Amino acid sequence: MTLTGKKIGFGITASFCTLPEILEPIKKLIDLGADVYPVVSNDVLNFSSRFHDKDDFLANLSEITGKSIISTTAEAEPMGPSNPMDIMVIAPATGNTIAKLAGGIWDTAVLTGAKAALRNNTPVLLALFSNDSLGVNGVNIMKLYNTKNIYFVPFGQDDPFKKPTSMTADLSKLTEAVLSSLEGKQIQPSIISKH
Repeated sequence: MTLTGKKIGFGITASFCTLPEILEPIKKLIDLGADVYPVVSNDVLNFSSRFHDKDDFLANLSEITGKSIISTTAEAEPMGPSNPMDIMVIAPATGNTIAKLAGGIWDTAVLTGAKAALRNNTPVLLALFSNDSLGVNGVNIMKLYNTKNIYFVPFGQDDPFKKPTSMTADLSKLTEAVLSSLEGKQIQPSIISKH
């Protein structure tokens, strides 16, 4: 398994409880030879949470990837014409990001990176982390599931009894999902049991 020479845009949105977990999959992609370009949403750039310190997180992300953080739509725009990626990963992909992507709203650096990938006919891989996946956002997820060049990291209900509409991706499957998406295939099973 190798990703040597593959350019991966890696978008990170504000599922704050997931941010401490996201650095390990990025390291794995880099270990497999990928060139990872970190892209963050406005909230990831500007806010700390009880789960993370934003300055530490951003410093670690930049150090691991060896790249400056892309945080504006102007910085992300070249990912389309002049510096195209082989794939755009969004992990975690929040319900807000999913809804905007489904509606064609490109108002953050992460969404601009996704737009660039779709424009270039390359894959966008989503690692869903949303408390309303089986609620109002369900229609957006299914719309994207059936959209050309959009793929999902396998996901399932993370706490069906306390949070019955919440679903999250299995980050241990992210690398395998990247490889599958680069081949134009949705990794299966895509909806899994996590309970």
